Amino acid sequence: MWVAGPGAGAMLADWGADVIKVEGPAGDPQRRIFTAAGGAEQPINPPFEVDNRGKRSVVLDLHLDADRERMHALLDTADVLLTNLRPTALEGFGLGHEAVLTRHPTLVYAQLTGYGMAGDDRDRPGYDYGAFWARSGVAHTAGPMGELLSAKPPGAMGDHTTSLSMAAGILAKLLERHRTGVGGLVATSLLRTGMYVLAQDLATSIRFGKRSRTRPRAADLVPQMNLYAAGDGRGFWLLGMEGDRHWPSLVAAMGDPAWCADERFATARSRTVHAEATIAALDATFATADLATWAERFETHRVWWAPIQSIFEVIDDPQAADGFVEMADGNPTVATPVDFGAPLRHVGRAPALGEHTTDVLDELDIRPS
Repeated sequence: MWVAGPGAGAMLADWGADVIKVEGPAGDPQRRIFTAAGGAEQPINPPFEVDNRGKRSVVLDLHLDADRERMHALLDTADVLLTNLRPTALEGFGLGHEAVLTRHPTLVYAQLTGYGMAGDDRDRPGYDYGAFWARSGVAHTAGPMGELLSAKPPGAMGDHTTSLSMAAGILAKLLERHRTGVGGLVATSLLRTGMYVLAQDLATSIRFGKRSRTRPRAADLVPQMNLYAAGDGRGFWLLGMEGDRHWPSLVAAMGDPAWCADERFATARSRTVHAEATIAALDATFATADLATWAERFETHRVWWAPIQSIFEVIDDPQAADGFVEMADGNPTVATPVDFGAPLRHVGRAPALGEHTTDVLDELDIRPS
């Protein structure tokens, strides 16, 4: 239910798997996301479609003995069980990984949690904002010190990053099963994936006992690797990570020899020492022309950079065209980020609740209750 687990299933469906979404009688709460989150009635549900397209939906009430047996009948035919229910809930249904793998030893049991499968908080509700952003350190590190209450990130970024972790783990475990004939557990969590996203900072802090302070844009210590605004208000990132290598191209694009004469800007080290002055001077220079002008100059002088685009600019960006696909019902959606020789062009639609219950159980010659 919700996002991170279904997102991994949608990727596998895009890549050719037959994915059966097992839901309780009330259905996945994500089916009602606009009502659940904000009280809005909206029959069209793009967030649900992104993470559930191309699947079949079967309704089983796992509180019933008969439906738990039907679940095991499904598992008899499956390569993978992917779940993001909390461990204690699964164990209450007799579907914890130890019980399931004892009965289905060739199955890959893929368990996605908020905080991991052990420890005091293994059953704590997590969600994207809690386990990935807040608990992992990502939110604290992303903004300047003292600005913890800045705008929250877009929804499901941590969920979808964790979906990628889960999909990769499933494929690795399937490869191992191919070699050994034995299934087993593969697990990830929102917390652990968030920590991996933050791995450079965490690893540095573990080794050195301190962390690099996240600074406001105007005081960043690497001025040539920073974001700026052109005179028309449109933003862009400079990508001059190798300061002394990339700086001459930027100076050439700006076309002002005074930059070369100022000792504050002469080397990567001097620009770091005088970072605020460097950024202020760059701000003043970039304000003199619109982004289209700077883009032309940057391309002429081979400056590494990227525009800061709005959602609608991304949709219209021809370079991003392969990031969109059309569903079976003709509606567009966002593609998963991996292709196999050619981009996906079409994917199946998201199923209605229980749409395939009868068909799937008929395939197994087991009837719904």
